[in-house]
Amino acid sequence: MRLIGKEEIENIAIGAALLGTGGGGDPFVGKMMALQAIEEHGPVKLLDVDEIEDDDMIVPSAMMGAPTVLVEKIPSGDQAQQAFKSLEKVLNKTIKATMPIEAGGVNSLLPLALAASIGLPVVDADGMGRAFPELQMVTFYLNDVSTTPMVLADEKGNNMVLNTVNGKWAENIARSATMVMGGSVINAIYPMTGKQVKESSIYRSLTLEEEIGRTIREAKQNKQNPIDEILKLLGGFKLFTGKVTDIERKTDGGFVRGMATIEGLGQDKGEQCYLEFQNENLMAKTNNNILCMTPDLICALDTETALPFTTEGLRYGARTTIIGIPADKKWRTERGIEVAGPRYFGYDNDYTPVEELNRKAGK
Repeated sequence: MRLIGKEEIENIAIGAALLGTGGGGDPFVGKMMALQAIEEHGPVKLLDVDEIEDDDMIVPSAMMGAPTVLVEKIPSGDQAQQAFKSLEKVLNKTIKATMPIEAGGVNSLLPLALAASIGLPVVDADGMGRAFPELQMVTFYLNDVSTTPMVLADEKGNNMVLNTVNGKWAENIARSATMVMGGSVINAIYPMTGKQVKESSIYRSLTLEEEIGRTIREAKQNKQNPIDEILKLLGGFKLFTGKVTDIERKTDGGFVRGMATIEGLGQDKGEQCYLEFQNENLMAKTNNNILCMTPDLICALDTETALPFTTEGLRYGARTTIIGIPADKKWRTERGIEVAGPRYFGYDNDYTPVEELNRKAGK
């Protein structure tokens, strides 16, 4: 167990933005919520997975909806508390800790804000090791943990409890409800025992996010190339460097969908990269080659600072370096690829690991 304070939050926010692969909600919003909660209530206890008991009730907390809506409709701490209190009544059990549902954006930091405000510890784990756009795209689901009962809470004080037959139905119904409730909600979801968390989660994701943020900060202080240092830390690949020349983005069905066109610079001059996303970056390709595909991580970083761009923050003229990072091994299983691989999102491609794609491209 260790304490998470303001300095740790600053680093976690940077790492969350990077692992969020463009999505997961604006990390700045989550950072401000977490900093305010810690200012008011003190540091948060961060528990290693080994420190929770097998029969403890652990419930992830998250924001659901289009990231573009979240920027305009910032959630309050009351929403998260409302969702948790409602779920405790449904479960008739005391929730012992919360945790992120994904390693990305606001959803890495929201549980820290909630935990500070109601005095819960946070488990150093998550259900993705990155961010994905749909509720069933978690390693809990791969291990047959039930998505429901879950609670959705909006800023007006409404909350609803869902019990569904599976995670895909939970996604479909909750997504529709989210649109009616204003485009974004806070949810309490995937109630699990400590034993289930140990069996199905991705360990120490918050610690990794903190390390990513610290690596970028220290690289700048030591006049090192922060992107090179991040690639060393994560075993990643530099895919493409260029300037954004066009971006198409629309909010559709509770998601932000679109594509950025990046004109190559340096060794990539004369080429174009197309970055396709649905909340998160899903496919990076040139006219001739696929560079990286879901479930591997595709991250757009500022070429100078290595700070990550979200899909709603990427703008015309931005100088960006696209990197690819191998996904956790849980996503590289047959079921993981079925749930979050390229064919699920409508691409006519079989999954090929990023390291193999880059070996073929000679990078």
